[in-house]
Amino acid sequence: MTVWSQTGDDLILAVRLTPGASKAAIGGIWTDEKGAQWLSARVTAVPEKGRANDALVALLSKYLDWPKGAISLESGDSNRLKRLRIRGGAQPRLIAIIEEQVDVT
Repeated sequence: MTVWSQTGDDLILAVRLTPGASKAAIGGIWTDEKGAQWLSARVTAVPEKGRANDALVALLSKYLDWPKGAISLESGDSNRLKRLRIRGGAQPRLIAIIEEQVDVT
């Protein structure tokens, strides 16, 4: 099981977001009760009016060195569990970066 899947040229990334954290970071995995794995992410933004979602997109963009406009929220607008589409992201470089972060504890 993995936190990402490929759809054509795009990557779908499963993320569990913790808003209002003291420090923004990406790393490690969280496993839900069904056994699905989610990449853990923390942002300092509060979960009001989409601020935490916007901060997550900005964090991923910076971390992956990928345009913000190519990262969009597929599901989980008001939920901690989110699926993001990274358009054109089905590249070995991005997959390697994501896999590195899954192994971080």
